Amino acid sequence: MSRTLPGTMGRDRDPLTASRGRDHGLGLGRTDSRDKLSKKMDFLLSVIGFAVDLGNVWRFPYICYQNGGGAFLIPYTIMAIFGGVPLFYMELALGQFHRTGAISIWKRICPIFKGIGYAICIIGLYVSFYYNTIIAWALYYFYSSFSETLPWTSCDNPWNTPNCTSYFGKSNISWTNFSKSPAEEFYTRKVLGIHEADGLDDVGGLHWQLLLCLFIIFTIVYFSLWKGVKTSGKVVWVTATLPYVVLFILLIRGATLPGAWRGILFYLRPNWEKLTDTTVWVDAAAQIFFSLGPGFGVLLALASYNPFNNNCYRDAIITSVVNCLTSFLSGFVIFTVLGYMAEMRDVEVEDVAKDKGPSLLFITYPEAIANMVGSTFFAIIFFLMMITLGLDSTFGGLEAVITAIMDEYPHVLSNRREIFVLGLVIVCFTGSLSTLTQGGAYVVKLLEEFGAGCSIIAVVFLEAIAVSWFYGIQRFCNDVKSMLGFSPGVYWRVCWVAVSPAFLAFIIVSSLLDQPPLMLFDYQYPEWTISVGFLIGASSFIWIPVYMVYKLAWTPGSFKQRLAVCIRPEKSVRDQQPDSLCMVSVP
Repeated sequence: MSRTLPGTMGRDRDPLTASRGRDHGLGLGRTDSRDKLSKKMDFLLSVIGFAVDLGNVWRFPYICYQNGGGAFLIPYTIMAIFGGVPLFYMELALGQFHRTGAISIWKRICPIFKGIGYAICIIGLYVSFYYNTIIAWALYYFYSSFSETLPWTSCDNPWNTPNCTSYFGKSNISWTNFSKSPAEEFYTRKVLGIHEADGLDDVGGLHWQLLLCLFIIFTIVYFSLWKGVKTSGKVVWVTATLPYVVLFILLIRGATLPGAWRGILFYLRPNWEKLTDTTVWVDAAAQIFFSLGPGFGVLLALASYNPFNNNCYRDAIITSVVNCLTSFLSGFVIFTVLGYMAEMRDVEVEDVAKDKGPSLLFITYPEAIANMVGSTFFAIIFFLMMITLGLDSTFGGLEAVITAIMDEYPHVLSNRREIFVLGLVIVCFTGSLSTLTQGGAYVVKLLEEFGAGCSIIAVVFLEAIAVSWFYGIQRFCNDVKSMLGFSPGVYWRVCWVAVSPAFLAFIIVSSLLDQPPLMLFDYQYPEWTISVGFLIGASSFIWIPVYMVYKLAWTPGSFKQRLAVCIRPEKSVRDQQPDSLCMVSVP
């Protein structure tokens, strides 16, 4: 349905007015006091740092080899072109034009969908509860790497069991189903202490070393975010670029290892039959979605600090390509080392590449590093890379929550950012305590599966519907034109209206139909924990229908009048600009 707001008739036909709007850098919610990113690169590095995270290093390589090797790149590329990148571009454009966070932005788009903003904030909190714990694990490894002999090299440590078995440097080793590598026992028994827990029924006590590591992580996060994007925009110059330096160092080292070619062949060997499997396409869609990260409110928040006429179209293309290429590069880094391990163990590559989660980073790769020349150096830079990859994403995720809440309640929080950020960090730290117990890894897995699983995909699905169908694709394209001077083409319009929502619906339906048993190590999650997981997922999404009912109930008039008001933007761009810019020449 086509709708025209009062005072906006002819906006896009009046180049003088549009030019003035761009020159003055005016947009919704933008005031002179609002922070601005100092440089263009601050924004690009912030977005790249958020999009490129730990998942690029472990999830993409595993999914690629599991789903047809080089053949997987075909569905991955298709899903990126028609699903991931259009959604990425949409969020950057929305944030830059409306210049406000994920909650208050819905007043200017479609007020009845404002619950999406609250859902995004709750999902952001759930992610912070477990994601920073993974960074704390990396910090623990980083500290442990400062030793002449890495502690996960041998089986002669107090935490090792009689089942500990090391392949490297030995012959005639008998490996059974009960055998454990030194790296695995260091991770599960020393770092996690998971053997002391009885599943989620009894998670045991707190691990004080991890508590200290997490405290350090949140301290870094606080002092990077407390002053706003001007501070975090400088920090990402280190945290977003250092991982690429380390990746290239590790790639060169991995390529020189014996058997590296075996890993590369295994990684890229195409299995064309896999393309007929629906699961492969589901995995490709899910991977590109979670890799680019639309829906978390981060792109909205970061883009809202851009100049009004910034070329967000070019930014979307650049950052999407960098993200995808980083995932592809990480695959070479990981599989050269897996090929080396297969060579040393005299087994097939698939026998050492069974883990798709954090275990790949905390067991498999460290085990290979421990048996390299210069193992201490490579361990230090590897875990430093993991820490910086994780911190970037944490900065973006929490900045999304901070921007959303501060923009929604400016009269209360505008001059109290430091105190508000401190309170938010304390909440996140407190919420993470359960993940620091001896059974904390079970909690991390539960939150990872349900805290930001189907709920975030459903949120983005409704966001795409609200923008394309309720706000109107023509109005949205006019907004983009007022910023960039050109309107998105037919390809982008078709993707936003039909293809991208179908892409998201495809992931949602496939995920709901395919619910494999949830397991971690040898522990299968009981039914009651799965129920708890669904409640966690529902606790964020439920805010969308709750707010819809609230909005309709408190809006005066008949039901038809209420509905009309609730789907019509409360404010237009002209409401935020001087009267002189609202004047339109009449032919």
